[in-house]
Order: sequence, then C-alpha cells, then structure tokens
Amino acid sequence: MVKYGLDYTRCRWILPLLVGLAMIFGIIALAGRGWIYSQTLPFSQQGSLWRLCSLESGWQCRSLMDYAWGQGAAATFLVGFVLVCICFALAIIAFAIPTLRFNFLRGIGGLLFVAAAFSLMGLVIYPVMISKYILFPVGTVNEFGWAYGFGWTMCLMSIGLGFFFCCIPLYEDQILGNVKPYYYPDI
Repeated sequence: MVKYGLDYTRCRWILPLLVGLAMIFGIIALAGRGWIYSQTLPFSQQGSLWRLCSLESGWQCRSLMDYAWGQGAAATFLVGFVLVCICFALAIIAFAIPTLRFNFLRGIGGLLFVAAAFSLMGLVIYPVMISKYILFPVGTVNEFGWAYGFGWTMCLMSIGLGFFFCCIPLYEDQILGNVKPYYYPDI
C-alpha cells in the first residue's frame, strides 16, 4: 500500500476512510447502551458511558455524571473522539490536495496518538471506578459489552492509523516516483 497504493487515486482514500471508520466506531460507543450489563436473574442491568439502569421493579436509571470519575471517563473519551473527528477532516483535506503534504500527514499521525491516549484513559477509568464505587447485588455477574468493545476498537484503530500516518513520509521519494528504479542484471 505504501509504495503503490498512494499512486492510484482509488487507493489514495484508504487511510482517510479508515479514520472515518474509527470515527463511526466512536459514535457507536458514545451512543451505545452496552458498556456494562448483567443478566443474573432476578437482577438485570445495563449501562452506558452516561448512565446505569437496573431492572428491579421497572427500569430505574441513575446518571454516572453525578460522580467525578463518571465525568472524567466521559470527558476523556469524548476528547479522544473529537480528536479523531478532527483527524478525519484533516486527512480528507490532506489527501484531496493533488500534491501530498507529507509533513502534514505526520502531524495527523501525532494527533491520532493523542486521541488514542485520551480515549484509553476513558476506557480504563470506566471499568476500574464502576467496579469500585457502584455497589452491585451479591452474586451478579457483570460483563462489559459491545459498546465498550467499539470504544476499544476506536482506540486501537487510532494507534494503528497513527503509525501509518507517521510512516508514510518515510517513503516520500518512492511514492512520488523520485527514486530511480534499480534493475538487477541477469547473472
């Protein structure tokens, strides 16, 4: 992909589309209700980044924004998501210009690493503090669900895409065709 992929216009958009996919995963994680859930009968609960609902005598929800750690987890994950959105817009701009700005790509990679660091903080704060400060009934089994997994997917994609965006400028001459091809003589 690095050597030949950016020469072709249809392959040029792979990295911005992957950043867009990470952004979609972040939207799903922010809006999803499956961060934590329990199906231990008669007690059932489900939680998101924003609130925790339990079914005892009807669904009763309480906001996690009442806790400082809930605000911290939501804020750090939200900052990481906003940075991924900014990186998506910058990647579209960078790859829309006919001549690639390779130093600009390295900056996008650095910003993706910062986004991954923020989302990682939110993804670690949430399970540690929810298991420490939220009292669950004895005998319940709580599992982290699909929305929490989408948050991790956004974080890991940000790390991987950060490496790609930082490594592309190393192959600037090969991508632009400035290197003379070397032909091996027949032996």
